[in-house]
Amino acid sequence: MIKEYLLKEVQEIVDNWIHNHGGYWPPLSMICASMEELGEVAREINSLEGYKPKKSNNLDSNLGQELADLLFSIICIANHYKIDLGKEFNKIINKYSNRDSKRFK
Repeated sequence: MIKEYLLKEVQEIVDNWIHNHGGYWPPLSMICASMEELGEVAREINSLEGYKPKKSNNLDSNLGQELADLLFSIICIANHYKIDLGKEFNKIINKYSNRDSKRFK
């Protein structure tokens, strides 16, 4: 079985990989890469929901892989700016829990 990683571990894995493969891109290039990955996520969802079928012969969904690509690109930005996504995620969950605790019931 493949180990499931904590967010901090994932950030370290990405950081090590990036440093072994040429280093981080400039921030604007990284945000453009994230936007490109988000477009690929959108393409997969459009296909899955039947709004725009894929043109290629491979009609299998790659949504999970595309989401992982997007996550990788976001982690690169966070690492570049030394942001601990685990801590920030906890802050966001607390914010949503307080702000929206009765909003969707």
